[in-house]
Amino acid sequence: MSKPLDYENLNENVKKCQYAVRGELYLRASELQKEGKKIIFTNVGNPHALGQKPLTFPRQVIALCQAPFLLDDPNVGLVFPADTIARAKHYLSLTSGGLGAYSDSRGIPGIRKEVAEFIERRDGYPSDPELIFLTDGASKGVMQILNAIIRSDRDGILVPVPQYPLYSATISLLGGSLVPYYLEETANWGLDIVNLRQSVAQARSQGKTVRAMVIINPGNPTGQCLSEANLKEVLKFCYENNLVLLGDEVYQQNIYQDERPFISARKVLMDMGGPISKELQLVSFHTVSKGYWGECGQRGGYFEMTNVSPKTVEEIYKVASISLSPNVPGQIFLGLMVSPPKPGDISYERFVRESKGVLESLRRRAQIMTDGFNSCRNVVCNFTEGAMYSFPQIRLPPKAIEAAKKAGKVPDVFYCLKLLEATGISTVPGSGFGQKDGVFHLRTTILPAEEDMPAIMASFKKFNDDFMEQYEDYRGYSRM
Repeated sequence: MSKPLDYENLNENVKKCQYAVRGELYLRASELQKEGKKIIFTNVGNPHALGQKPLTFPRQVIALCQAPFLLDDPNVGLVFPADTIARAKHYLSLTSGGLGAYSDSRGIPGIRKEVAEFIERRDGYPSDPELIFLTDGASKGVMQILNAIIRSDRDGILVPVPQYPLYSATISLLGGSLVPYYLEETANWGLDIVNLRQSVAQARSQGKTVRAMVIINPGNPTGQCLSEANLKEVLKFCYENNLVLLGDEVYQQNIYQDERPFISARKVLMDMGGPISKELQLVSFHTVSKGYWGECGQRGGYFEMTNVSPKTVEEIYKVASISLSPNVPGQIFLGLMVSPPKPGDISYERFVRESKGVLESLRRRAQIMTDGFNSCRNVVCNFTEGAMYSFPQIRLPPKAIEAAKKAGKVPDVFYCLKLLEATGISTVPGSGFGQKDGVFHLRTTILPAEEDMPAIMASFKKFNDDFMEQYEDYRGYSRM
C-alpha cells in the first residue's frame, strides 16, 4: 500500500529542489572519507572546518553567557578580561532568562538596536530596529522574504547566473520561477543592464510576473565586487520595473583588492535621494558565518527592510512567529559582530590583530589560488576580488565531454569526480550554480590553510595535466 511519505507521493517541489553544494560530489567525498581517504572539503564556505581559528573575544563573551555561574566566581577576572565580563552581563540583561529562553520572534530588541547602529555607522543614514529581523543565518532570512514574495509559479525572481544554489533551491521549493540573468565572465563577472532587460522581457513574454531581483555582492561563486556605478544602475532598473531588490551582502568583510571597496545597496539608494530613495523596496542580508568571523555553525544573521509597509512587516513578523525565536547564542554573536571591541578596550588590540590576520591571509590565499589555476593547462580564472571562492573555467576537450556523456554525467561533474578520486579535493561543479551552455567551471573555497595551499594547487595541477593529457587529441588546446 502506497504511503504519504513514499517518494512518489512527496510534494513535487521538494523533489525538484536541488542544492549542489551538498550534492553528488559532497556525498561521494563523504563516502571516500569513511573509507579512510583524506578529503579536503573546499565545497562549502565553512572556515572553521578548514582550520580557521575562532576570534577570542566573542568566544569568551559567549562562554560566560552560556555558563553565567562563572560570573559569580570571585576568580573570573583572572581568566576573562574585564570587557568580556561586562559584555556578557550586558547581553544576559537583554534576554528574558538567559540563553535558554526564547526571544522575541524578530530577535532581542537590544541586539536589533545594535544592528541598526552598525548600519548607520556603515552607511551614514539612520536605521530603524523595527525593520530589522534577526535570523538563524542569512539563509533563513532569504527564505522568509522569498516566501512572502512568491505567490505562484507565474512569479519570477531575477537571479544572477552563476548563482548560489540557495536561491534556485528556495524558489523551486516555494513553487516560483527563477529568471536568470547572466554575469559576463570576460568582463570579470560584470553585470550587464541590457542582459537584465532581455531577461525580464523574455520572462514577461512567457506570462511571468517578475517581482524581485537578487544581487550577491561580493559575488558567490564568482567573487566580483559591484561598483557604486553598477549598484546605481541596478537600483534604477529595479525602480523602473517595480522590483524588490534583495541584497545578499554576507561577504561584505571579505574584500581582497583596493579598487572596489564594499558599498551597500542601501547606502547607494539613500545617496541617490529623490523619489527612488523613498519608494524602492530593498531587503539586505548579513551574517556571522562569513567575513573574518566564519562562525557558520552559530547560525546568526539578520535582514533589514527599506521602504516596506508596516502591514507587510506585520505579516512577516507573523510568519517568523511560527518558529518562535531565532537561536539566542547566534543573536549574541551577531551583536558582537556589529559592536566589536573599541579602541581603549582591553580586548581591542588582540581582536584587531586576529581579525586582520585572517583577512590578510585570505587576500594572499586568493592570489595563490588564482595564480595556481591560471598556470594550469586549459584553465582560466578571474581574480577573487571578494567573498571566499575561486570559480575557474575548465576548457574540457571534446573527448572528455564524450566520456562524460557515456558515463551519464554532466561534463563538469565528471571532471570534479575524477579530481576528487585522484586528489581528495572536494569541489562543486559549475553546473550546480548555472553557467552558459558549453562552458564548464568548478567552485572551490580559498579557505584551506595558507601553508597547505601550495601543495593543494600542485596536486590540482598534476591532476589537471594528467586529465588533459588523457583526453586531448593534441597539446595546446585553446582557452576560451
